[in-house]
Amino acid sequence: MRTQHDRKAPSTSGSPQRGIAATTFAVLRRHRGVLGGATARVVGLTGVAGLLMTAAIFALSWPVFTHMRNERIRYHQLEDPYLHDHTGLARVALWTLPLFLLLLGIAGAALQSVCSRAVAAGSRGSSPRPRPVLAVYALRGLIVWPLPLLVHFVAHSLTGYQIDTEDQVLERGSWAYTLVEAAPVPAVFIAALLRLALTLAPAAAADGLGPRAALRRSWGMAWTRAGAVRVLALALPLAALTAGVLRLVVQLALPLRPLVRDLVEQATGNSFAAYYAGILAPVVVGILVTAAVILPVSCTAFAVLQGRLRAGGAAHTV
Repeated sequence: MRTQHDRKAPSTSGSPQRGIAATTFAVLRRHRGVLGGATARVVGLTGVAGLLMTAAIFALSWPVFTHMRNERIRYHQLEDPYLHDHTGLARVALWTLPLFLLLLGIAGAALQSVCSRAVAAGSRGSSPRPRPVLAVYALRGLIVWPLPLLVHFVAHSLTGYQIDTEDQVLERGSWAYTLVEAAPVPAVFIAALLRLALTLAPAAAADGLGPRAALRRSWGMAWTRAGAVRVLALALPLAALTAGVLRLVVQLALPLRPLVRDLVEQATGNSFAAYYAGILAPVVVGILVTAAVILPVSCTAFAVLQGRLRAGGAAHTV
């Protein structure tokens, strides 16, 4: 009598037959056409939208650039050195930063949805949508960033060099001054832990969960022994790779700086606007190229890891 063998049950030991990296690159290779086309469209449209937004912000900031130019001319006539004040431009950058974060969030949500769809190809389930992923980005940002920003603001307001001696609340060199000055360091460390614990939330949202449920799933997965090790083992190399690629591309794109500066100065006659446009050009190129190279890999890898940890958790509950 022929013995009927049972189908092999999924492993519950936390050690899948194929590693996360191997599965990720298998998905990228199998769906390279779809993922490559989606990456090109998303990065290209994001670059065009970012360029238009930057041009609009430069146009709105033109009175600031004009004031800088006029002040330089006046100081030159007085034969005094002119050190222009960055405060006006810093305020413009601060107020417009949410627009760029929203743009990057939309791009990341779109790519995460496409990559999660590629990982889940052949399995049943709803098609991933970018809207819940974008909501997860917003909620995660509200959880992670307020603490370090608030601590930095308070520490700077109490210990910054902009405070006159008569207005000092804490005496320089005292233990209280040292503690307040160093307070942003543990705040950033706590924010980094929160960010790591919520790393899998976008992939969970693309898997069909709502924003809050996705955050809870990521939190629950990351604070297990297997989950913490795998999240760290994946997130840290990807963060290092992202920083390395960004630095390399920005350095390679530095020849764009004088070209853009000369082009803007010839077109507008304002050397300060040309100066800042030249500074931004290599950075923008670096961000776009890094996003095109890293985002498909990271989104696919986190989707694979989230699926593995979810399957492992479901197997342990059976």
